[in-house]
Amino acid sequence: MILAQRSTKESSKNSNQIKKMSSIVTPLSSDDRVFQIENSAKAVGTVTGVKYKDGNVSGASKSSNKRSRSVHRHSGMMVNRYWITLYLVLSYLFKVLDASAGDADPLYRACIGQCEKTGCVGERCFPHCKFSSDGVSTDGPWYMQEPLYLQWKIWDCQSDCRYNCMVDREKERDALGDGPVKYHGKWPFKRVYGIQEPASVAFSAVNFAMHFHGWLSFFTLLYYRLPLKPNTKAYYEFSSLWHIYALLSMNSWFWSAIFHSRDVDLTEKIDYSSAVALLGYSLILAILRCFNVRDEASRVMAAAPLLAFVTTHILYLNCYKLDYGWNMKVCGVMGVAQLLIWAVWAGVSQHPSRWKLWTVVFGGGLAMLLEIYDFPPYYGFLDAHALWHAATIPLTYVWWSFIKDDAEFQTSNLLNKVK
Repeated sequence: MILAQRSTKESSKNSNQIKKMSSIVTPLSSDDRVFQIENSAKAVGTVTGVKYKDGNVSGASKSSNKRSRSVHRHSGMMVNRYWITLYLVLSYLFKVLDASAGDADPLYRACIGQCEKTGCVGERCFPHCKFSSDGVSTDGPWYMQEPLYLQWKIWDCQSDCRYNCMVDREKERDALGDGPVKYHGKWPFKRVYGIQEPASVAFSAVNFAMHFHGWLSFFTLLYYRLPLKPNTKAYYEFSSLWHIYALLSMNSWFWSAIFHSRDVDLTEKIDYSSAVALLGYSLILAILRCFNVRDEASRVMAAAPLLAFVTTHILYLNCYKLDYGWNMKVCGVMGVAQLLIWAVWAGVSQHPSRWKLWTVVFGGGLAMLLEIYDFPPYYGFLDAHALWHAATIPLTYVWWSFIKDDAEFQTSNLLNKVK
């Protein structure tokens, strides 16, 4: 009872103090208002138990700040957990979407796992897949365990497991009436003497031979059949440009054959870089020939921006990221640009061999469609890319025939002007 009476007295006393403070309504100056607010805060502090010092509130306000900070911290942790979860889910989804249909097959994955453990796929076993308990091959280096003519192909345990599991899985799919699917981004090809894509390798080799034959016949025409200047140089002013073109073409087709023989990171980058260099130089050559740029300084000024772009693109592919989509766009733009330049020039210049040029332009445009329209290889050998290599063989013959005709045409014109 005594405690209750004391509490009621204190509460009535505090309420009277608040009433007195609220009854002050006389107008005050700005300084007086600030002073009154501070006094009011002190009075309220005596009621609530909140200490006031130099205009700062402590006590309950600090506890409320602590609660708000803990709430913010907890909410921040929840947000971080949310973003981490979202990141993991998206990463998983991107990995699934990035994988090809073949290597995402559970049966194929199980075959790979079993092969890497036992070194066998069915009844086929690979000596370089035999490992000891510490993971070291028990039979020495794998390249010492195969015939000499197969040592160059750089097949390892993982590659052999993938290939043979792919072959068995495709046989099962074919028995069920299902079509072939891609494995690790590539169609299932059949090896021939260790060659990964035999049709593309064969067509690349033929293209190399066609360019060599065309360049050799062009060289023979310039220096042994057509008249020469007194300094034993050819009258044809674009001969040196075509010599460089021939070397870049043979280099590109050589590395194409190597790359399709064995697809590894090194051969892939060299093949792509060689193809980009050839396309970039072909565009420069088209500009210089069609606009009849003869002065060396003008040639350098015209070629410098394209050379800088092609060099930057090659460095990007090799040193930063091998972006297949971006590389396809760059090569497509350079290829279409030079075809259009040659086609328009053939019509405007009324060149006597313009029909050969139009044949190459039209045929090259159709051949480029094979790079866009992709389909699985017939009988495991012939796909769209291999057909593109095959289509360029006759076009290469016609192309070098036009180059030789152009050399004869330009030489005869220059000789007529001299006379």
